[in-house]
Amino acid sequence: MSTPSRRARWLVPAVLLLIWLGIGGALGPYAGKLGEVATNDRAAFLPRSAESTQVIDAQKAFQQDETLPVIVVWTADGGGSVTGHRSAATRSLTPLEGEPGVVGQASPALPSEDGEALQAVVQVEPDLGDALPDVLARIGDAAERVPGTQAQLAGPAASQADLSDAFSGIDGLLLGVALITVLVILLLVYRSVLLPLVIILGAVFALGLACAIVYALAEHDVVRVDGQVQGILSILVIGAATDYALLLTARFREELARHPDRFTAVRAALRASWSAVVASAATVALALLALLLSDLTNNRALGPVGAIGIVCAVLSTLTFLPAVLVLLGRAAYWPAKPVPAGDPEAAGGHRLWHRVAARVDRAPRRIWAISLAALLACAAFAPTLTSKGVPLDEIFVNDTPSVAAQQTLARHFPGGSGNPAVIIAEADRLDPVLAAARDTRGVASAAAVTASGRPGGGEPKVVDGRVRIDATLEAPADSDAAKSAVARLRTAVHEVPGADALVGGYTAQQYDTQRTAEHDRTLIVPVVLAIILVILIALLRSLLMPVLLVATVALNFVATLGVSELVFTHVFGFSGTDASVPLYGFVFLVALGVDYNIFLMSRVRQESLHHGVREGILRGLTATGGVITSAGVVLAATFAALGVIPLAFLVQIAFIVAFGVLLDTLVVRSLLVPALARDIGAVAWWPGRLGRRTGAGRGDTPVR
Repeated sequence: MSTPSRRARWLVPAVLLLIWLGIGGALGPYAGKLGEVATNDRAAFLPRSAESTQVIDAQKAFQQDETLPVIVVWTADGGGSVTGHRSAATRSLTPLEGEPGVVGQASPALPSEDGEALQAVVQVEPDLGDALPDVLARIGDAAERVPGTQAQLAGPAASQADLSDAFSGIDGLLLGVALITVLVILLLVYRSVLLPLVIILGAVFALGLACAIVYALAEHDVVRVDGQVQGILSILVIGAATDYALLLTARFREELARHPDRFTAVRAALRASWSAVVASAATVALALLALLLSDLTNNRALGPVGAIGIVCAVLSTLTFLPAVLVLLGRAAYWPAKPVPAGDPEAAGGHRLWHRVAARVDRAPRRIWAISLAALLACAAFAPTLTSKGVPLDEIFVNDTPSVAAQQTLARHFPGGSGNPAVIIAEADRLDPVLAAARDTRGVASAAAVTASGRPGGGEPKVVDGRVRIDATLEAPADSDAAKSAVARLRTAVHEVPGADALVGGYTAQQYDTQRTAEHDRTLIVPVVLAIILVILIALLRSLLMPVLLVATVALNFVATLGVSELVFTHVFGFSGTDASVPLYGFVFLVALGVDYNIFLMSRVRQESLHHGVREGILRGLTATGGVITSAGVVLAATFAALGVIPLAFLVQIAFIVAFGVLLDTLVVRSLLVPALARDIGAVAWWPGRLGRRTGAGRGDTPVR
């Protein structure tokens, strides 16, 4: 080969490496900057068409300035009556008027019916951002000046501050935990120094590129980002990029044992792996994009953001990683080295997976029957999983000041105090609407909002011929009883002729979110399954095998939900899950679970074309067993890192995906799928070319 040709061979990997180094240097910092364009305002992620969302827009007209309420609640030190402190409590908040971040004057302190608590409301600016904790601290300091009492802060502003605190430092903390976890696992799996660092570097470059794209889109209001989307993006990119890299590097190690030339080995590895990697990425990306069909804005936000992350992970795997492997060659695996071509290890196998494959070959029917029975037993508990949303005191997995204050408020005032149902109606129908609201079971009181911005005590404020009514519910605002009361309240006020009434507020938002989430599951789950089925049919050139794979990953998801119900209830103490958790769990677990079946069955198909269906199953399982198991452990550990954020939603997602991936990797992909394929035989590949191959000459013998 001429010298110019040798130089040309090195040119492409060198250019690719320089491009990715430039991306990493220029865009890497964006992995820590998404918080600048993120919002943790829960109202920004409500169903677009829900009645409660319409109320948010309508009630803005009744506020001179848009505000966020802080509810101050006082109780006596050691318990007992605090009615004697009412004047002092009111006076303590008076100096706050005119303070930076505070809007208007605080309401007078009002006593509870039992006389053991006082409450007052301070309105603050809604977009304080990082200044909100300082404003709350000043309000808390003022409230604590009432001698003989203990003051706590509740309400939306206090909850938002605790939520922001939970997500503070998410970029560095979550990324650090995920990367360290992946690095340790890779070092143990590969017993190599350079390769884990290369894989991590490729994942970080992919994350930097993804975050830069998302940052630009969020800055121009094309997509929305909150702390949850931000955290999931980091985990998704790191986990997916590592999984795809493991598949490619494992195949490269095999090819190095066959081809002494590193360029030839890289080309062979890419030819053998790219279709599986692209198909796997397509299932995840398109499943995420299916979330655009959701009416929940946070679901719609995750769809394109997650898909962008997956595309960046694939780009890094198929460009940066091959370039580095060409430059490093065998040194990538130092101090380990690819084994000689004659060694069984050269096929990517391992003694353990030789034994597993042999067991599957000997007794496939027994193995799939036992595996199926175990999964069905776990799935039996899935219907008992409650997904109606979590109460306020379970949103955070640790104690937070706003939750403790809300609990104090609920003990002494009607359960819905501080979070009233908001009714917007025609002003000339005020009296019948008020009567309908007050007569509704579950409503403690109802009053029209006056010019002061508070309900009762004066003439109702009329804006564009409409009035606002605040209805305090008897039950806690986050309870099922409160949601039922809102449903009854809507029925009652909707029946008032000419009122054109709408009911919103916190409880209505939770009710609408729950109903929308149920609708989304009914719509999106079949779409995701159809997307995956089409991709599998195109990749495997078969009909029966894709149906079999989709059915097994769906069963794995239901079995995971069953185990999650037991763990959430009896270990974590959750009373239920957020309404979106089952859908998120389905999209991630089914799409990612199919990945491992794609890795396995695409290799089985390759081997079957040369050695027959029976031998292809054994060779495919042996060759991919180690790398797929490693990939599953890495992905499970990566998603488990979401548990460092003290929010029940992310802890639940972390467990469902981590456990489900391990169950899929160790049971479904390792035992159930190969045993079913072995038992069914060549028919499983109908109507493709493999489905027509039979006979002992191809190594295919019937199972008896």
